[in-house]
Amino acid sequence: MENSFTLVTIFGLLFTLGNVGPQAEAARAFFVFGDSLVDNGNNNYLATTARADAYPYGIDYPTHRATGRFSNGLNIPDLISEQIGSEPTLPYLSPELNGQRLLIGANFASAGIGILNDTGVQFVNIIRIGEQLQYFRQYQQRVSALIGPEQTQRLVNEALVLMTLGGNDFVNNYYLVPFSARSRQFALPDYVVYIISEYRKILLRLYELGARRVLVTGTGPLGCVPAELAQHSRAGECAVELQRASALFNPQLAEMLSGLNAELGSDIFVAVNTNEMHMDWINNPQQFGTFSFHI
Repeated sequence: MENSFTLVTIFGLLFTLGNVGPQAEAARAFFVFGDSLVDNGNNNYLATTARADAYPYGIDYPTHRATGRFSNGLNIPDLISEQIGSEPTLPYLSPELNGQRLLIGANFASAGIGILNDTGVQFVNIIRIGEQLQYFRQYQQRVSALIGPEQTQRLVNEALVLMTLGGNDFVNNYYLVPFSARSRQFALPDYVVYIISEYRKILLRLYELGARRVLVTGTGPLGCVPAELAQHSRAGECAVELQRASALFNPQLAEMLSGLNAELGSDIFVAVNTNEMHMDWINNPQQFGTFSFHI
């Protein structure tokens, strides 16, 4: 799980929302799909080791308690909700997500998942992306019972959607162990082509389910994640192979999104360059104010 990038992607996502402009203002709901970067508690309801329900998670959250967010405090979806003037979305598995609260949207994300179904198998019981999309369909049926099918379609079409996938397909799949099944099956460049093609299918399915305004994040510099530095770095250098993976994945993701937009006839998918945002935060910290961290 790539929770290390939560803080450094926030600023760029909010900037991207500013560029989306009228679309973000018109959004009447917010939907979240993806992994630990955006999971806000679904895994709390699952029998899995991929959980964030204990200290030190949540130490900077308003309640100072762990919430299931893989963050010290608010996460990316929380701040996007603030930006669009909405309440935070609840985890889809939360029993509190019912009635009028459904109209705010829902968070379907689950820590540990990836583009591929075999990503994160070590966590056993997680909500893989195909299941998240099935839940989205189920969500629409539940909302339709409240406000009718036509209003439900309008709510979904006008909503803002966040999709965050990809990092785990490297960290918790291809590079999880030496000579992993996927690394034996594919050379890295071919693996990237493969997962991009699978990601395209996921996004097309999301479009078929009614999503029309989708922020799609790339990966941050995977080789610089603290866990990777601790395992592979002797003098603070980033892991070369994971950096290579990010460098291959992100441009191909942006190209694929551009192709989808050309095919569908509209700027439905917005590529979010989280790698550049991360490095900008590191190289130009004065631009982002003063922060305090618990160590």
